[in-house]
Amino acid sequence: MWTRHDSPGTFVLLTGGGTAGHVQPALAVGEALVARGHAPSTIRFVGSRRGMEGRLVPEAGFEVTLLPGRGIQRRLTLANLGAVVGLLVACVLAFAILLRRRPRVVVTVGGYAGLPCSAAAIALRVPLVVVSYDAVPGASNRIVARFACKCAVAFASTALPHQVVTGAPLRSSVLKAQRSGQGRDSARAAIGVGSGRFLLAVAGGSLGARRLNEAAIGLAKSWAGRGDLAVYHVAGERNLADVRAEAAGLGLGPQVSTGSGTGIGLDYRLVGYEQQMPALLAACDLAVCRAGASTVAELAAIGTPSVLVPLPGAPHDHQTRNAEALSELGAAVLLGDEDCTPERLCELVESLLADPERLASMGSAAAAAGHRDAADMVAALVESVSECDR
Repeated sequence: MWTRHDSPGTFVLLTGGGTAGHVQPALAVGEALVARGHAPSTIRFVGSRRGMEGRLVPEAGFEVTLLPGRGIQRRLTLANLGAVVGLLVACVLAFAILLRRRPRVVVTVGGYAGLPCSAAAIALRVPLVVVSYDAVPGASNRIVARFACKCAVAFASTALPHQVVTGAPLRSSVLKAQRSGQGRDSARAAIGVGSGRFLLAVAGGSLGARRLNEAAIGLAKSWAGRGDLAVYHVAGERNLADVRAEAAGLGLGPQVSTGSGTGIGLDYRLVGYEQQMPALLAACDLAVCRAGASTVAELAAIGTPSVLVPLPGAPHDHQTRNAEALSELGAAVLLGDEDCTPERLCELVESLLADPERLASMGSAAAAAGHRDAADMVAALVESVSECDR
């Protein structure tokens, strides 16, 4: 039985998405609201047909409505015409959804998928909460923030009106991940890598990253004879077939470890999308990642030392700003995309591998920067503005 807010209809409509980095914070807020007594049936998600929310949201136990549309490129292209048409259609559908569902509050996590419902909320005077977890807010959030009751931000330096610093919302599965001795052993068992090897995780986000994939394959090739090392490579679904073919051509693959955890060669694991990303971050000794806001927040919450390679060309260079938030604390090493070659990455990782005290210090610094209560803070903020007078 729901102890609080157990009423019919839709309490909150959560919108936004596209990549897993957008979807996971929205799910974190939804889960936090459930923990605070809201029935899952009163929490509705609206996203994009092109995004990962169509798979991730139902897997988390929530209902989702998917709208047409795609992101608008920051230059004049013919594809932008179709994107604008799709956005207009999505806005009309969003108005219909809000009129039918009548939510008490709308929460947007940004991205092109969040704009239609945000616009509908503003026009229909439904209280709006903006959740911005990048150091530099995205275009969608900047457009609608001035009309929001509150803006929950991850960084105090974020320039949005009515902002409250909460940190980036994280799902309960992230918060349960532990890097203690027993926690590490459980995490390694979950991903199937023995405890006797130094484990490097390389992940370019849910869509993958060609630069990181090339560096990971080159690094694995140079380490092929190392029985004391393991590489867990999350290549992205769209790149998986090509990377798998290249790895097979080099003879890379999983290795059976001896009783001590080591083996006769590199233990190389390849997946397209890692369902147990928190377990991987808890299990690894070092992570090499892009610097999306969700990734940076998860690294901090779990206390994982990292090498962060910001996506070049990201709007307002926000990934570099995200990476700097950890690197300036000594929790991460910032490596430019153009410098992320197999040779440079090998040099950098081996220097860290040879300095366990520095790795431990990086992990401690990361953990000190984490906002583990961010999702609950955002959920409380949503409750407080659900009766906002517009």
